[in-house]
Amino acid sequence: MANIFLVGTHWGDEGKGKIVDVLSQEASGCVRFQGGHNAGHTLVIDGVTTILHLIPSGILRDKCLSIIGNGVVISLEALQCELQDLIDKNITIDKKLYISESCHVILPTHIALDKEKEKSLGKKSIGTTGRGIGPTYEDKIARRGIRLLDFFDETHLKDKLKKLMDYHNFLLKNYYNSNEISVDETLNNLLNIFNKVKKYICDVTPMILEISKQSNVIFEGAQGTMLDIDHGTYPYVTSSNTTFSGLISGTGIGSDKVDYSLGITKAYTTRVGHGPFPTELTNQLGLDIAKWGGEVGATTGRARRCGWLDCKILKQSIELNRINGIALTKLDVLDNLEKIKICIDYGAIDYQTFQVENMKYIELDGWSTSTIGINNFDKLPENAKKYIKTIEDISSTPIVMISTGPSRDQIIKIRDIFK
Repeated sequence: MANIFLVGTHWGDEGKGKIVDVLSQEASGCVRFQGGHNAGHTLVIDGVTTILHLIPSGILRDKCLSIIGNGVVISLEALQCELQDLIDKNITIDKKLYISESCHVILPTHIALDKEKEKSLGKKSIGTTGRGIGPTYEDKIARRGIRLLDFFDETHLKDKLKKLMDYHNFLLKNYYNSNEISVDETLNNLLNIFNKVKKYICDVTPMILEISKQSNVIFEGAQGTMLDIDHGTYPYVTSSNTTFSGLISGTGIGSDKVDYSLGITKAYTTRVGHGPFPTELTNQLGLDIAKWGGEVGATTGRARRCGWLDCKILKQSIELNRINGIALTKLDVLDNLEKIKICIDYGAIDYQTFQVENMKYIELDGWSTSTIGINNFDKLPENAKKYIKTIEDISSTPIVMISTGPSRDQIIKIRDIFK
């Protein structure tokens, strides 16, 4: 038995959803602990694609509970849409989904403020998803946010919502010269959705503690290490702690309950939105890798920037998250390359120009052979094995899983991390 913390090692989009889905076959619980519907975890099961933004990826397994911890911010509208999509696919939800009553709620004014702020920054914008995540966390820290718990007392909720939205509308009207949003309409819409989903809402921390003592639990991180509000490429980051510390504050359990940390690393590096990206390929090769890898954001639909694997960041992520092993994803995307580079070091990043000096790479021969669907390590091309071994040597961390395609069964399991 083991409880697994799963985290992306770079800027998100590493393929965490698929790895969670594979591991959740042996788990009794899957827990989200930070972020909101700015996440986008893509699962392909029997040719059917499911994209989850809020609900943990374990929901597709019959015997795995899906739990949303207190560190997640909730869009009730997005939750309703996601639930309906799962119901339409005949996926059981009842008695499998539980949501913390302490989750803060995203309001329409949060979304409006997020978009207006990005617009006002012009070329210096952060590149957020525009889904209101940042402003919601801002209100949480300022102790004026609204939690799901508040919805159980409608009189209290109405008073609290009016005060908060009056503040938001003041900013929208007087600072951003934008339209105000109706408090009454917002209240009615949110209450209508809340009444449909309130059966899933409870105090989840005791539940997490109980199942973590008895069976395997997966703690599913969203975004990636370099988007952490404290340890990422600030200010081009998300608004929550995406690293190991976020698990503790976002669930209410102690670090001693986690037995293994699994870092999810793409065989190359990608980034969505603005911000520094030392190994970015701004040439045709970068566009080719994006095409081969289908590198379009599951949440925003924006094209992802592509570059060589950044092992300097990988090593930093391993230290930050006490990573024990790596799941390497999208190995097959590199099948067409004659030469492959790995970045091992560079100097300081200039956050005004994003320029980086003293880039250091090593170059390896590609394998020019399809690895799609291979599920036995011994059947990989020799040069692919050398690439994997090189990453292990640079990072001083074993690669325990390798993804060779988008489907659930396109996976190589080198080590059973639950034992």
